Order: sequence, then structure tokens, then C-alpha cells
Amino acid sequence: MQQKHSGKLVENVKGFDIIECEQCGFRHVNPLPTEEELKDTYAHDYYKTEKPLSITRHNEDKDWLEIQYTDRYETFEEHFDGKRGAILDVGSGPGFFLKFGKERGWNVLGIEPSMQAAAHARSLGVDVVGDFLTPENAGEFGQFDAIHASLVLEHIPNPREFIDIIFCLTKPGGIICLTAPNDYNPFQKALKDADNYAPWWVEPTHHLNYFTPDSLSNLIERCGFDVVLKESTFPIDLFLLMGDNYVGDDTLGRTCHKKRVRFEQTLHKSGQNALKRELYQALAKLNLGREICVYAKRP
Repeated sequence: MQQKHSGKLVENVKGFDIIECEQCGFRHVNPLPTEEELKDTYAHDYYKTEKPLSITRHNEDKDWLEIQYTDRYETFEEHFDGKRGAILDVGSGPGFFLKFGKERGWNVLGIEPSMQAAAHARSLGVDVVGDFLTPENAGEFGQFDAIHASLVLEHIPNPREFIDIIFCLTKPGGIICLTAPNDYNPFQKALKDADNYAPWWVEPTHHLNYFTPDSLSNLIERCGFDVVLKESTFPIDLFLLMGDNYVGDDTLGRTCHKKRVRFEQTLHKSGQNALKRELYQALAKLNLGREICVYAKRP
């Protein structure tokens, strides 16, 4: 039996209602699709139709992405006084985050429903289970010191159930890192209200759930975790506010992205990566930044 969902209608996009759900505590599509309706899309089509350039773009951005990977692994390691342990990456994609962790000394495992992405990850020498994470198979994996799930929660019909599973898979005292797009943020609101932008961030055929730093943190805490750190990522919407309308323009979007990359790499090369992280933690308090990154520990 599906959970009842009700709340204020935020808007209708492409025939889909987005509601401020009273039961869930965050915005989502209503009605939600079933897991069965999504399985074929993510198992067979997603990396072909929605992310065909994923591996190419990773290779172009490798040095920059590894700064982000380092931030996350360093946060895990600080939690364990410098020690490495076992990590599960849920929605591990082509496996680059896992490969980086393995080379850093972590015992890594991924779970990824896309057959194409899972096969690529295995070609990098990391172990990946080609499946969705479900209550039925969760008991097969054991427990982990750290769990990472980047840009997964927006895609699934039941984030609460997902985080409940994650809780059971995390060792007592372990740490998790969950990320999601930061949607309906103040910069997006300004563009919609003042410049008549359509809500381009709403993609209801793939993005079912829409979080803020607070709504994601609250959900994680309701599942039994203690939030220890909230960060955001670069507020790429700044370029839109300054007149660079990259919506639907991949070439301009890539140009803006490269400027963001230069900004972060320059801080890193100058020894000021900690300043970058402090900036993004401050932005998270203001509900700004393109993505939310929440770290939490299991008591």
C-alpha cells in the first residue's frame, strides 16, 4: 500500500504536480511513480539517454573532481581519526569515486542499477553490485564504516525508506554522506520572479524529490542519524543572475562550468581549499549553492 501524500501545490510542470508534502517534509512529484515503473529506465536507459557524456565529461574534469573526492574522504577519515575502513557507494555510477577511495586505502563496494555504469566501474577494478538497494537485498551487504550516496535521493519514490536502509547498513558510530540538488533556492526564486524564468530545475520524469539543506537534514535526523556537517556546492545559478542564460545551451553551460572549475582549482592550488569548504558551509546556512551535501553519523 502506497503512502498518502498531500500538501500545498507548488506548481505543475509538464503535467506533473509538485507539492509541499505534509507527510514527507519536502517537495516532491504527486502522484509518485512506483519502483517497478522506474526499474527499466535506470537499469537500461538512463546512462544512454540522460547521461551519455558522463564518462567523457569525467575524464575532462578528472583533476577537479578529485578535489571533491578528497574533501569527502578526508571528512570520513577525520571522523575516524585518520583511519580507513569499509565504504559503500550507493548509486556508484561509472565507479570513479570508488576507484579513488580504493587507491586511498579504503575497502570499497558499490551498488548501481545501470548495467552500463556498473560494467564501467568493474573495468576500473572495483566491486559493484548491479542492482537497486532494497529492503529485500540490504541484508546481503553487511555493515560499513561509511556510506556515500551522491545525487540519488531525488530519483527514488521513497527517500525515507532508502535512508532507513542506509541506517541499518551503517555501523554504530559510522558516518554517511548524502547529496541532492538544492532546488527552489533563493537564486532560482529570483530568476523565476524577476526574470520570468520557467522552473528549469524541475525534471519530473527523473527528479521526483526537491530538497533544501534543512529539509534533507530533517529527513536524515528523522531516520535516526545525527547531522554533523552541512555543505553546499558552487552556486552555479550566479551565472544566470549575471546574464549568462545557459538553460538549454550546453555550450554556454560548459563555459560557465569551466569558470567554476577554475575558481575551485585556483583556491586549491593556492592552499586555500579549507576556505572554499568554509564558504560552502556558510552558503548552506543561507540555502544557497547548487547541491546539498550532508554528513551524519549513526549514534
